Amino acid sequence: MFTACKRKLCERRRHKLCGLLITAVVVAGFFFFGYFCDDRLCRLSTSAGGLHRSSQHHAPVSYNLADGSTDMQTTFDDAALSRDYPFDTEGNDVMVFLHMQKTGGTTFGRHLVRNLDAKPSCRCFRGRKRCDCVNTKNQWWLFSRYSMGWPCGLHADWTELQNCVDETLNKKEQVVRPRRYLYITMLREPLLRYLSEWKHVRRGSTWLAARLRCNGRQATLQEVPFCFDGKSSPRQPKSVSSVHDDWSGVSLREFLSCPHNLANDRQTRMLANLSLVGCYNHSAMLPAQRRAIMLQSAKTNLREMAFFGLVEYQRASQYLFEKTFHMRFINNFEQFSHTHAKSANLSDAQRDRVLEVNRLDVELYQYAKGLFMKRLHKMRLADGTLGHYDVDGDTIKVPRTEYEEDENYDDDNDVDAVRH
Repeated sequence: MFTACKRKLCERRRHKLCGLLITAVVVAGFFFFGYFCDDRLCRLSTSAGGLHRSSQHHAPVSYNLADGSTDMQTTFDDAALSRDYPFDTEGNDVMVFLHMQKTGGTTFGRHLVRNLDAKPSCRCFRGRKRCDCVNTKNQWWLFSRYSMGWPCGLHADWTELQNCVDETLNKKEQVVRPRRYLYITMLREPLLRYLSEWKHVRRGSTWLAARLRCNGRQATLQEVPFCFDGKSSPRQPKSVSSVHDDWSGVSLREFLSCPHNLANDRQTRMLANLSLVGCYNHSAMLPAQRRAIMLQSAKTNLREMAFFGLVEYQRASQYLFEKTFHMRFINNFEQFSHTHAKSANLSDAQRDRVLEVNRLDVELYQYAKGLFMKRLHKMRLADGTLGHYDVDGDTIKVPRTEYEEDENYDDDNDVDAVRH
């Protein structure tokens, strides 16, 4: 009888222990998804504008180009909405421009060096692509393509800039000093940005000089293979011969078919801290986990930047910039109605496929636009101009059209700018 009681007691303890273990696993699971995964990316149900992930089937992306599918449901605290960084060119402030491909960065970069009423302003010289943006102490206050070239690599991303800017300026100025880095960037609607990059590549342009550095090393060809032969890339061994050095004439179907195409979800990847996901080593974690962490990191970094603008809202972006940094542009930004990307005639299947390979960028852009509009509302409410401005064009009504940087002046392939 004693033995039977003892056996029952052991069974009860065993059941209790199993119950505790199951509870611990469930709690750990909720913690993981709550911490790493954005609530709209990992939620169990799908609603308008939401994204659903499945290892077996990718649900169609719900994305309305008419309204940009602004994410206005996300709530932001005052720290995320308030942007007040009086910029002091004579102090320790340094503006760092993260220039992502085909987001209007060429024109915005020129605004910074030629149109910004800074004291002192950038000194630009005829025949030179870059301007000297230094103060009276010969200290650089602007880190951008048109002031420094590409010292951190062609179109350096957030990860590369974080590990390069300070060291570069220390060498440039030959002094180690404290600096306040204020990051800025521009974003673009994902469908048109992707089509613009496709047309750019189809014309024979590439970004082979990009370094793709993370955690102290470049991505290997095994981690990020080329979609075409690329003998001029720093990642390509010199012993390898190549017949084709670009992707001229590539069709949209071919462009979409390359699984290693860096155009896919480019904005999310370039804004994320890639160290969190093992850099370009895709075997470091499960694909769903990698996507969730990258997206959340991109949102966080974007939110914490001093400023970001949207290509589709040029005048509103100008207004936010001027209010954030207490600076003025000499001439107002313009909104262009013609784009090379808009001229592409897509079938419904092509459109869906483009959105599919840019699912993270779609959600990032929705998030960015929601934050952008709420910051705009807060600033205009504060200065009493809320009822006097149009969302798309400040005091001047401008058609809601996409913006295309001047593709007749595109020196993204300027390798010389990378070396100096």
